[in-house]
Parts: sequence; C-alpha cells; structure tokens
Amino acid sequence: MSSLLHITNGDSFTQRLNTLNIKGDVITWREMLCEGKTLTNVGSESFWKTRYEFLHKNYKVSKSWFIEKTLKEYRSLCNHKQQDQIILWFEYDLFCQVNMLAVISWLLANRKYAQISLVCSGDEDGSEKMYTLNELSDDQLLGLYKNKKILTQDDIEYADYVWQLYCSNNPMRLENLTDFEDYQFAYLGDAVKNHLKRFPSIANGLNSMENNILQITADKKPVSRKDLLKTVLENNDSLGFGDTQYERAITRLKPLFTAFNPARLTRKGKEILDGQTSYYSCIQDNDVYLGGALKYNFLYNTGTSRILKL
Repeated sequence: MSSLLHITNGDSFTQRLNTLNIKGDVITWREMLCEGKTLTNVGSESFWKTRYEFLHKNYKVSKSWFIEKTLKEYRSLCNHKQQDQIILWFEYDLFCQVNMLAVISWLLANRKYAQISLVCSGDEDGSEKMYTLNELSDDQLLGLYKNKKILTQDDIEYADYVWQLYCSNNPMRLENLTDFEDYQFAYLGDAVKNHLKRFPSIANGLNSMENNILQITADKKPVSRKDLLKTVLENNDSLGFGDTQYERAITRLKPLFTAFNPARLTRKGKEILDGQTSYYSCIQDNDVYLGGALKYNFLYNTGTSRILKL
C-alpha cells in the first residue's frame, strides 16, 4: 500500500487542494526563492540563515514569523519520511519554477526512494492566457492530477542541475542551457529566460520588470500608486510576483516619479525609458542577489538576449 504526500506552491492552493478529496497529506512550500541570495544545499542551516537574513532585511519578516510559517512547515516535510509517492503542485511562472527546482533538489538528496510526480498549470486551452492552479475548475485540476507527469531520474537530476546553476555566481552558465525540451518541465525554459531579463539592461541600467513599470506609467497614466500596482500585476504574470514584491520595486524607482497620485515620470524617468541615459550608476547596489549572482555584476543585452559580465 503506497502513501501520498502533496507539496504545494502556496497556502491559497493548499486550501483549494483540501477541498478536492484527493488522498494524501499536504505540505505547503512557503518561500520565494526567485528573490534574494540562494544556496544550493536546500534545507541546511546556512540555507535558512541566508534566507531569513534576506527576508528580514527586505520584507521586515520577523524571526518568529519565519519560524512559525516557513521552518515549521519545512520540519513537517522532513518528518514525512514514509510516503513513497510525492506529488508537486506548481505553476508556469518564474516564482513557482524556481521554488520547484529547489524542492526537487531537496527531494533528490533526501527522498531517493520516492516516486516524484509533477502537476503544473499554464497553457491549458491553447490560448495566450496562462493559468494559475487556482484559476482552474475542480474538473480541470482533477484532470491535471490524473495526467500528472511521473519524473524520471534524468528529469530529477536535470532539475537539480538547473538549481545548482541558478545558485552559482555566474548566470552566463544558465543562458547556455538549450536542452529543456528533453525533460518534462514545459515552462522551465521560459522561466530561465525571464530570470536572465532581471539583470540590468545595457540600454538603460533597468531590467525588464523595472522598464515595464516605467512603460506602464507612461502609457496608462495610472491615477494612483494603487492603480499603478494593479496594472503592473496584470501585465507581469510570467514572473508570478505578488503585491509586496512589486511595491518594493516601485519604491526603488521612486526617484524617477514626480508623484504617484497620479503616477507620473520625471524628465529623467522619461529619458531613461527612451534609452537616452542610464540609471545604472544610481541604482547599483552591491548586496542585491538573483539566485547566487550579484545583480549589478552583469548586464543583459536585449538585442542578443545574452548576459555580459562587468
């Protein structure tokens, strides 16, 4: 008699999964490894120390909250040693795909005996819309579960390899990956491309997301900061970021705004958006990590889609 363990991408979907009457225990992976420094040894003391320091400094996460929400759930995962079937529930976006890689890396090291399956939402109807798990009907979710992908040893080792590259200090190694289609991760290739676009562009020193915030401000003329945030959220679904992440990004760009009610760019903001000048020297920070790499040690060439080391 086999036993089941489900690992989900967040609390909201855990609540939904509990209504579907699917057998098995459920663990929620409460992390956002797409932001801040990451170490390869997922679950180690140094890994969690690094993560707490980032979350505390940048999101004011308290130690008690981190222990209660993240570490307790992780320890619960560690204590689930009997299940020999583990099902991962994740989504197409960068946020989810990076977390998925980390979980698979941990499972490779700690649950070698288990069969690992993946349920991943995204392109569900051939339209341009990409779907989160919670946007699907119960029947669609049960259909995805029925057709879940059983990961081979090659799949698992490949995910671990991509995780190691994500945590390395050189993102140029990631851009040389071309064999995503040989493995059962339909959205990983796009997620890696979107990750590389988070390094500052040669054109103006801002990355794709930051340029998008300025472009939305120029085009849509949001009537308030809240309206700007809402519009940014609607136009960046490939990243999978939430309110707090975009709020932090908008705050970083505040010097390029004359005001937020309504949201308007300064003259310099417009010049940067048009590529007439660069914001690189103004925003450069020696403590911003994307995975294992320092964000401002590299530039992204939008013309060739390649990373350059400074």
